[in-house]
Amino acid sequence: MYAIIRTSGKQYRVEPGTVLELDRFEAEPGKVISLDSSVLLFSDESGLKVGEPVVAGVAVEVEVLGHCRGEKLVVFKMKRRKRNRRKNGHRQELTRVRVTAIRPA
Repeated sequence: MYAIIRTSGKQYRVEPGTVLELDRFEAEPGKVISLDSSVLLFSDESGLKVGEPVVAGVAVEVEVLGHCRGEKLVVFKMKRRKRNRRKNGHRQELTRVRVTAIRPA
């Protein structure tokens, strides 16, 4: 059994037990959150269900494991022949979650 979910503009293929790093959202570690309005596709023994745009009645439950920061991304801008260079960077704020269950209707 697996599902494809959409969150923060990205799509993920998830199964029970999958650990993901998503864009940060406000939730305490240990809290269980239901992602019911973001399931795009659902597959189990009975077949495949494709949403238009989401599959009604299917929810993916995730447990928040903690918050972290991603690796540093370097942003380097340069204008050739002008001696104009700018180097910046940032680290994305992430939330690590584990998929606990996929609940069909």
